[in-house]
Amino acid sequence: MRDIYSMLISPQQDNLNKIVILNPKGGSGKSTIATNLAAWYAQQGRQPTIMDFDPQGSTIKWLKRRPGALPAIHGIAAYKKSMQVTRSWQLRVPDDTVNVIVDSPAGIRPDELRKITRDSTKILVPVLPSSMDIDAASRCIADLLLVAKVNRNDHKLAVVANRTRKHTKSLAKLMRFLNSLGIPIVAVLRDSQNYVHSAEQGIGLHEMQPSRVRPDLEQFERIARWLDGWSERRQTVTNITEIQRLPFSNVSFFRRRQADWA
Repeated sequence: MRDIYSMLISPQQDNLNKIVILNPKGGSGKSTIATNLAAWYAQQGRQPTIMDFDPQGSTIKWLKRRPGALPAIHGIAAYKKSMQVTRSWQLRVPDDTVNVIVDSPAGIRPDELRKITRDSTKILVPVLPSSMDIDAASRCIADLLLVAKVNRNDHKLAVVANRTRKHTKSLAKLMRFLNSLGIPIVAVLRDSQNYVHSAEQGIGLHEMQPSRVRPDLEQFERIARWLDGWSERRQTVTNITEIQRLPFSNVSFFRRRQADWA
């Protein structure tokens, strides 16, 4: 996978919204969030492009199942290698694209994070409520801050608690961990079959029966509101105070707090 992201090029548009969804651990729900966001933007007439780097091709398979009568979504199978066209041509984004949603693969190496997050307007990290997932998320966020040099003062990094169940110890543990990071928790997605049904049909939650998906829609609307504030957050970056400039110490922060999450 060497240099697979080196040609990740976007059109020179001031209004281009590039959303990267990543977590090196598989099964965290990246494709679920990517597809539902794409369907959301498509319904609003804000032309989305899904760029699928995951070799499983989950978002591209979802797109192929999408009914033709629904708003169109452009898909790029970035995980494929083509001998017929150049890499830059394969990854080209249509000029009318407003939102680029990057579905990153599992197992992405720390040194690849800077390439895939380059020029991103925001980064979403989905986290599941288990000890293994919490540990993987702590490493991922540490690598984003320390290796990829994502500045938390840019306010473009956020986490999404995924597949949660109310009033459980695992959810309480996950929320303690997320709150300890000082990074926004923009949504708490419940463990629901609605996501399974939407994936099977190639549709988004808001394209299903409203009474069935209302609790889930409320959380996705929270994600959308946070994402839509990217231009305002970018403008405030120049107003960072000296206190905000204090550097993130090192990865040991995540290790020291693990006793609190247990």
